[in-house]
Amino acid sequence: MSPGPGTGIDQHLLDSGHVVLRVDGPVATVALDRPAARNAQLPQTWAALAHLGETLGDDIRVVIVCGEGPSFSAGLDRSAFGPSPDSLLGTIARAPLSVADESIAGFQRAFTWLSDSRFVSIAAVAGHAVGAGFQLALACDLIVVADDAEFRMAEVSYGLVPDLTGTGRLLRLVGYQRALEICATGRHVHADEAVRIGLALCSVPREELDAAVADLAAALVESPTEAVRSIKGLLAGAHDRTVEEQHAAERAAQIPLLHRLAAAARSAAASEAAR
Repeated sequence: MSPGPGTGIDQHLLDSGHVVLRVDGPVATVALDRPAARNAQLPQTWAALAHLGETLGDDIRVVIVCGEGPSFSAGLDRSAFGPSPDSLLGTIARAPLSVADESIAGFQRAFTWLSDSRFVSIAAVAGHAVGAGFQLALACDLIVVADDAEFRMAEVSYGLVPDLTGTGRLLRLVGYQRALEICATGRHVHADEAVRIGLALCSVPREELDAAVADLAAALVESPTEAVRSIKGLLAGAHDRTVEEQHAAERAAQIPLLHRLAAAARSAAASEAAR
C-alpha cells in the first residue's frame, strides 16, 4: 500500500496537527509545519504523528522527520502549561491516575512508531530540538544534525521528567552518566558535542543538511529491504537479549535470507540455461 490520498491518510488530522507528509517513492518525509512557533508541538501534533504510524504503507523504506523553518522543534507548546483547566496540564492533573496514564500512553504513540522495523527513520535536526523536540529526534533510528543544532531536555526546569519515550533511547546512545547529566541539568547540547558523545550520527553545514539526509536515505534504499529490516530488528533488540539469545536471533534472521538468496541463484541459473 502506498501512502497518500485514498489509502487511509486523514489530511484533516495532519492539517490540524501542523504536520506535512511528502512521499517520494520509498521515502516518506514527515515535517512539523509551525515555523512561526519554532514547530512547537501540540496534542494535535501527536495525534497526527501517531496516525501516520498507523497508516504509512509497507512500501516505505525510509522515514525522514524534520521541521519547516529554522528549528526542528522547540518542544511542547507553552499553552499546554497554561492555568486554564482545559490546558493539557489542567486536563491531566484533574484526571484519575488511570486516565492520565492512558493519555500519556497515547501521546507516546506519536513517537514509538518510528522504531518500526519496516523502515529506517532519520531525524534531520536543525536549530532547536527542545523537550518533546529532543525526544522526537531520539525516537528516530539515526540523527543527522546541522551545525546550528541545539538539543535540550527542558522538562526538569518545569519540575517534570521526559515522558515521551526519550529516556531509554538517550541512555543507550550516550550512557547513564551523560544521560543523567543532560536530563537533570536541562543544559544545551550543541551539534559538535552531540556527534562527539554519540547522540548524533554526523554534523553538516546547515545548507547541506537536506542533501546529506537525502544521500543517506538513498543509500539505505539501495540495500535489500528484508536484510535492512532484519538488521534493524537485531540491533534494536540486542540490549534486551542475553548473548545466547542474540546469537539465536541472528541465526533466525539469517536462515530465511539464505533461502531467499539460494532461490534467486537457482532462478538466475535456470534463466541462463534457458537461453
